[in-house]
Amino acid sequence: MGLLEDKVVLVNGGSQGVGAGIVRAAVREGASVVLTGRRTETGERTAAETGARFVRADLADPAQARGSVERTLDAHGRIDCLVNAAGLTSRGSLLDTTPELFDQHVAINLRAPFFAMQAAVADMLARKAPGTIVNIISNCAHGRPPFLAPYSAAKAGLAGLTRNAAHAHRWDRIRINGLNIGWTDTEGEDAVQRAFHGAGDDWREKAAASQPMGRLGQVDEIADFVVLLLSDRSGVVTGSVIDWDQIVFGGQD
Repeated sequence: MGLLEDKVVLVNGGSQGVGAGIVRAAVREGASVVLTGRRTETGERTAAETGARFVRADLADPAQARGSVERTLDAHGRIDCLVNAAGLTSRGSLLDTTPELFDQHVAINLRAPFFAMQAAVADMLARKAPGTIVNIISNCAHGRPPFLAPYSAAKAGLAGLTRNAAHAHRWDRIRINGLNIGWTDTEGEDAVQRAFHGAGDDWREKAAASQPMGRLGQVDEIADFVVLLLSDRSGVVTGSVIDWDQIVFGGQD
């Protein structure tokens, strides 16, 4: 459909999982895409498969988070769309989270999006051009589950940042939205389930059976939704943090 025809899109955390799905969808819809990640092999493979450009970046470093935008400007002269898809999901409760783990979550899940947005919005303002940003957040921003306390704290901060930035720059025609995604079938989730929850090879089937729709969320579904939010087809929508999930928060049986 060409929803992102001639757009320059940066996907931070685009080497695997949801981020890689967004890269594939954006390229398919006509965008020139830059993706970042920490793992060179994974990032270069995704770039080779899609025709996107890979930039290695450790987004925990604010300079590299800003630098991801600078590298995009070096390659394409502008940035039209930014997706913050990088995430850290290491487990920790209120009682067992160390200061080091807490800081890691804030660095990746909150601080990196902040400074990438700062650099992207600065370019849009300098060119007096409209732009769109989508932050991949999490249903944990609503406060659950207990074993993801630092993750929930950081993602709740990102939800607030999304609304704040959208409000601040709505008159600049810069639209900023977020997705609180639910349980999604990714290679990263597979690794987490095995490492932290002792899951076996059948964990996907068991997880799917526990969900109202009988399945987990899929990467390509999220990617299509993100492309819509990045594109003009989503109209004037800004400052929305959408629960992309099959849980109805606030509902009770």
